[in-house]
Amino acid sequence: MTDSQWQVVEKIIDNQRVRHHSLRTIVNAIFWINNTGSQWRNMESKYPPWQTVYYHFRQFKLRGIWEELLDCLAIDERKRQERQATPSLLAIDSQSIKSVQFIGEDTGIDGNKKINGRKRTILVDTLGIPWCVKVTSAGVSDNQAGIVALESLKGKVPRLRKIIGDHGYKTTFIQHAYEKYSWKIEIAQKPESTQGFVPQKNRWQVERSFGWLNFRRRLAKDYEKTVESSEAMLQIAYTTILLNRLPN
Repeated sequence: MTDSQWQVVEKIIDNQRVRHHSLRTIVNAIFWINNTGSQWRNMESKYPPWQTVYYHFRQFKLRGIWEELLDCLAIDERKRQERQATPSLLAIDSQSIKSVQFIGEDTGIDGNKKINGRKRTILVDTLGIPWCVKVTSAGVSDNQAGIVALESLKGKVPRLRKIIGDHGYKTTFIQHAYEKYSWKIEIAQKPESTQGFVPQKNRWQVERSFGWLNFRRRLAKDYEKTVESSEAMLQIAYTTILLNRLPN
C-alpha cells in the first residue's frame, strides 16, 4: 500500500494496540496472499510469520473489519464520483465456483452449471461497487442465496428502492424483498434469439464486478475451509480494487 492508501485503512483497522510487527506489513501480507494465491505457510520471508498474519486475518474477519473497510471505501468512491453516499439501485447475480478437494463444509452441486463447490452472490451499484458479498453452497438456489444476501444490506442502503436480477430471482426472492423491505425487484432478461453475453442496462456492471476477480489467483477456486473466510477473501479483493482508485 502507498502512504495515502494506508492512511485510509489505518483509521478503520488500527485499535492502537501495541504489536511486535507493523500492522501495515501484516495487512500487506494478507493482500499478497489474496493476490498471488499462495498458501499461508508459503508466506514470503519479508513478511511476519504466517501464523501472525493468519491470526490478524481471522480476527479482522470475526470483528467485521473487512466488511466495514469495504463499506467505507464504497462510500468514499461514490462521493469521489459525485454520487450520493449510498445507492438507490442495485443489481444482483451469482457465480458458482469449484472448491478444492479438502473443502467439505457448505459445498454442493449447482445442477444448472454442473459445478461442485460454492456460490458467490453479490449486489453492486451502477458503478460496480459491491454492497453485499455472500457465499453459500452451490446447491442453494439463487432465490434462497439472494434472500440470505439481503440480510447483509440492513442499515447500509437507506436510499435503496429497486434491485435488478435475472430469471433466477423470479419467485420467493421478489416476495421476500418487497414484503420485508419494500424493495422492488425488476427481472432483466436478454432476448431469447440472442446468444452469448448481452449487456443489460443497470445489470451488466455486476458481470464486470465478477470479472475483476479473475485477477486474484486466490479466488480462481474456493480454497477456504469456511464460507466466512471465503466472504472475507472476496471483500479483501474488492477492497484492494477500490484502494487502487484512490488519488495519490
